[in-house]
This record gives sequence, C-alpha cells and structure tokens, in this order.
Amino acid sequence: MSGRARARELGVVVGDMPTGPLNAITDVEGVLVGHTTLDDGAELHTGVTAIVPRQLTAERRGLPAAVYAGNGYGKLVGSTQIDELGVLESPVVLTATLSAFRAADALVTYLMDGNPEGISFNPVVGETNDGFLSDIRRRPITERHVLDALEGASGGLPAEGCVGAGTGTTALGFKAGIGTSSRRPVVDGVPVTVGALVQSNFGGVLTVRGVPMPVEELVPGVANEEPVGNSCMIVVATDAPLDARQLARLARRAIFAMGRVGASYSHGSGDYAIAFSTASPQVPALPDARLNPVFAAVMDSVEEALLNSLFAATTTTGVRGRTSHAVPYDRLLEPVPGEPVG
Repeated sequence: MSGRARARELGVVVGDMPTGPLNAITDVEGVLVGHTTLDDGAELHTGVTAIVPRQLTAERRGLPAAVYAGNGYGKLVGSTQIDELGVLESPVVLTATLSAFRAADALVTYLMDGNPEGISFNPVVGETNDGFLSDIRRRPITERHVLDALEGASGGLPAEGCVGAGTGTTALGFKAGIGTSSRRPVVDGVPVTVGALVQSNFGGVLTVRGVPMPVEELVPGVANEEPVGNSCMIVVATDAPLDARQLARLARRAIFAMGRVGASYSHGSGDYAIAFSTASPQVPALPDARLNPVFAAVMDSVEEALLNSLFAATTTTGVRGRTSHAVPYDRLLEPVPGEPVG
C-alpha cells in the first residue's frame, strides 16, 4: 500500500450529517493545528501536535471547556484546573508519554511569551505511549519542537496518520496516528460546527461501520499485539454556545465513540477527551433539550477521525525491529457478507 487516504476517499462514510469544508477540526473558526515530526527511519518515531484556539490570544479570554477520563491511566497535565474552573486557558499539546513534562514546560514558555505580565499559567498537555515503535526513554522532544508546532499551527487541513504526536502510535492492531473530522449539525435552524482531532494508540479489534476487521485477517501472519501503555487522546472543538457542564457531556460522548471502531478500553489505556467551545461569551448557552444534534455530531466526527487516523497511516518499523502494519486498502474494500463496507 502506498500513499495516504481518508475514510471517505475509500468509500467509508460515517453517518449522514454534512461535514465542514475540510472535514477537520479546523472547520471550527479560529482553531489551528500544528505538527512537529521526529522520524529517523529507525528507532525514533514521535513528535508533537498542537491544537491552538486563536480566541485565546486574539480575544484574550479563556474558553469554556471540560475533560472526561474514560480511563485515567495516563498523564493529562492541566486537567484538574479545567475540571475545577471549566475554562481552557492554553493550547492543547499532544506528545509521547515520557515527553509530556518537557512539553508542558515548553508550553509555559509559549504562554509566558504571550503574556509578559502573567505569573500563573495552566498548560494542557496530553499523551499516548509510542514506546512500541519509538525509543521513548530517549525523551527526544525539546522546547523548540513544541514551539515549532505551536507557532506553525494553521487553519488548513491538518496532516493525518504518521505525523506529529501520532508518528509512532498504533491502534486496533494496525499503525495509527493523528486523525480529524467535522460535522455541521443544525440546531434550531442554525448550523453549528463540531470538529474532532484524535491521537490513536489503543487496543481492540478494528471495526468499520459495525464490521469487525481483525488484523489477523487483513494482514495474514500478523497477530494483534497490543502494546503496553495504549491510550487515546481526543480533542473536540465547537462553535456552538455551550457551558462547561454541557461540554463535559460532549467529552463523554467522544469516549463512547471509541467503542464504534472496536476499542477494548483495556486496563492500561488512558482514554481522555477534552471539549471546548469558541462561541462568544455574549451568546447564551443552548438549552440541554436542543443538544441531540450536537451529540450526534460528536459521535460521528470522532468515529471518522479515528478511522482517518488509521487509514492515513503507513507501515512503520521501529525500535527493536517491531513493525506496525497499515490497514491494507484492498482488503478493507473487499465485500463482507451481510454488510459491505465500501
């Protein structure tokens, strides 16, 4: 298999709700994404991904936000203050487990540069463990790598697959990485945007539109080896006017969506979702009774982002000669009795 493809390019369409123009988290106005990738072709396959809401600096305000831990076996720097105050004051940086703390320090540098008078900052850094393919103990991420991802963040279609914080990750038996998607639900006659970005690194059996596709069947001779430290980070952004409590409801549904693609939610899987709203604080929050289309948008966009994170990834051989295989497109598109995928 060569090249990269997204789920829709392979004929895999999740739900019937329209996507944004890019089908990405960057369809939410003001949300930018940047990557720094470290890949030496041998033992280092890691990096940094930054999600940067422009409203944090352009409007100098925190954003309503919430965190949900589906399984708290992980490191999510800054999460307790979000829980306590319901406010996101920092870009969200994703990286490898043992580099999360250096990334947090670098993010403090970025925040200090943006606010020379500030004396307290809450950097938000999530991680998954890419030690199956990358020499994670080298902790190669530097301040410059983090700043490059933050300063290079843009509003275009983010790169997916083996890039940034997803360079060395695996999921559902296959090579995975970064994935993104969006939806445009209509609430009370007004379209809003929901976008998701994922760092996939979790166990289970790949399931595409309800059809299990075990790696043992798609890649003969390869076993579904679940590395230690599997996890998933999900970031959900929306321009819908929601408060922190409502955003917590969105974050929970983001974790639920992992089940649609076959997640095992295992003991060692740190599965976290962060949800935030970029809506103007002058706009009142939507009534809870109007949230069903937004909930559906979260579920669909996260599911498709997770599939994109696998379908865009390429086969990678890393530390100790371990190999994580890409999903083979030809096998993926083969008719399946009872319910075709494509």
